[in-house]
Amino acid sequence: MNINRTVRVIAGFFVLLSLALGAPASPIYVSGYWLWFTVFVGANLFQSGLTNWCLMDKILKKAGVPEA
Repeated sequence: MNINRTVRVIAGFFVLLSLALGAPASPIYVSGYWLWFTVFVGANLFQSGLTNWCLMDKILKKAGVPEA
């Protein structure tokens, strides 16, 4: 798996996890404040799309994930 796919998988996992922890109908509900993490991930994806810079890219490169 390359960096682009890994970033998408991680972002999707974070969104699903934060929704599960923040939605009152969820069986693993903790607090509605977890929905702010969903906002954070979405804002970072938006910023990354506009600027072509992503911190997760840098972290994954240092971890040795192949670029292509």
